[in-house]
Amino acid sequence: MTESADDGRSSPSGPLTPEQARADAADLQAGIEDLAGLVSDSLGLPELLAEVASFAVHAIPGAEGAGVTLLRVDRVDNMVEALAASDPFVAEIDEIQYVNVREGPCITAALERRTVRSGSLGGEAMWPRFGPRVGRLGVHSALSLPLLVRDQIVGAINVYAHGKDAFDEHAAALGELFAKPAAVAVRNAQVLAQATTLAAQLQTALSTRQVIDQAIGLIRGRTGRSAEEAFSQLRAISQSEHRKLVEVAQRIVDEAVRRARARHNPT
Repeated sequence: MTESADDGRSSPSGPLTPEQARADAADLQAGIEDLAGLVSDSLGLPELLAEVASFAVHAIPGAEGAGVTLLRVDRVDNMVEALAASDPFVAEIDEIQYVNVREGPCITAALERRTVRSGSLGGEAMWPRFGPRVGRLGVHSALSLPLLVRDQIVGAINVYAHGKDAFDEHAAALGELFAKPAAVAVRNAQVLAQATTLAAQLQTALSTRQVIDQAIGLIRGRTGRSAEEAFSQLRAISQSEHRKLVEVAQRIVDEAVRRARARHNPT
């Protein structure tokens, strides 16, 4: 359900004409088609969020700039996982909302899982620290839409306009229609990014284990110690030199390779 922080004041543009309704519907359809055309594996997560923010500006009537934010609502001190903005003034607003005052329409929309709009941020009682600061930037209207996938909050889309009362119920309704496929696109990209990071971590772990095993084998070959004793020696070197275990192991392997090459290629 859409709730407004400004008591639902209508847009200053006047009653919606049939022509404008058709144009708005066409813009929304184009935005949804653009979302469907995003290929997650060819875009990084920041780039995809930026594309979604740009599409939102064109799809939601009255929007002059937009931001997309990934949020973890179970975190108090650091809710933001990633964000993107279509315009510099939106990035400035994000800095105020997430870093300086930690209150604002996006946070409310995510925590309460509802659409939030305001047409007079400078005097907005809902966000007494955020509203006046943004109002002084000349930005007076905000519309925030939660991104929900199977009732799980992913983040929020925030659209802004400099004029007052820029977003009416019609804009909010179109924004909600846009937010549904946007949430799926963002969630898919988030899952892919997490899988890519995990794969890289696993590959690093495998490489690290191989180097350590090689170093243990070299120590055993030189000293005749058991695998446990060789590992204890490797760990003792790591601690005494204040270096990571894998760095010490890599040095031992590299030294063994240099000695072997020197034996086979005497100068």
